[in-house]
Amino acid sequence: MIFLQIILLIIGFTLLVKGADAFVDGCSSLAKAFGIPSLIIGLTIVAFGTSAPELAVSLVAAFKGNIAISVGNVVGSNICNMLLVLGGASLFGTLHCKKKVVERDYFYLLISYFTLLIISFGTFNLKAASGIINRVDGLLLLCFLGVYVYSLIMDTKKEIKKQEKTKEKVTFKKILFIIIGLIAIIGGGELVVNSATAIAKIIGLSDSVIALTIVAVGTSLPELVTSVVAVKKGESDLAIGNVIGSNIFNIFLILGLSATVNSLTISFTSLIDMLVMFAAGLLVYGFTLKDQKVTKQRGIVLLVFYFAYVGYLLVR
Repeated sequence: MIFLQIILLIIGFTLLVKGADAFVDGCSSLAKAFGIPSLIIGLTIVAFGTSAPELAVSLVAAFKGNIAISVGNVVGSNICNMLLVLGGASLFGTLHCKKKVVERDYFYLLISYFTLLIISFGTFNLKAASGIINRVDGLLLLCFLGVYVYSLIMDTKKEIKKQEKTKEKVTFKKILFIIIGLIAIIGGGELVVNSATAIAKIIGLSDSVIALTIVAVGTSLPELVTSVVAVKKGESDLAIGNVIGSNIFNIFLILGLSATVNSLTISFTSLIDMLVMFAAGLLVYGFTLKDQKVTKQRGIVLLVFYFAYVGYLLVR
């Protein structure tokens, strides 16, 4: 029984990664056809595309009432992105980050973390040992997303005017890629949630631990692949930008939509995981603030912290 669930989990992850890849390619081609600059594409479409697996998993979990996976997937994925993805990518070369990304996008990332922590701690009831992210909070997070996207558009308005429109045409193939990608993402999300939940029950692990480890790593594969490929192609500045953008989308969009669908319950262990997420964000921020780069040595530090965190999860 467990082997069948593991096979289904692998199939689900494959659909998520391939679906996200097709979705990003399709959206990027479509955006270029309309003359949208690569900077906007990278910080919005690519960031959203690599966050699509998390979105699918969290929304499916929210609809099914599996709140532990819905919340744990986002928090775990953000931790994984900062520590495992950037740490792993740095082994292939030094990661460089544009100063604008550090100043603007990291500001919104820290705002997203602060907002989530304030909501979670503010509603936490010690007697019930739980807090809640309700529909109003979800809408607030979505509003922050709108502000972030608006700031991106305004900051690159001059670049959009200077950008020469490409001669690419909107073809049926590009639209088909987007549709197929979305179908694969949704189907993969369904398989991952169902199989991960089944495995958790069989081996006696909680849904939250599965969400913070297996599901989080699986849904972070697009970010990992994108970052490693970017480093190998000499475009390492995209690696950090992609991760930061993806993490912003994870909080504002995914938790925002999930909470709008179904109010999310926050446990005490979830608060601890959120603090770890915040600490991981500050650590990377500290690395990039001075010289806008993550070296191999710094990457190893990130990896050590990540595996120490996974060890803590297994022990708890």
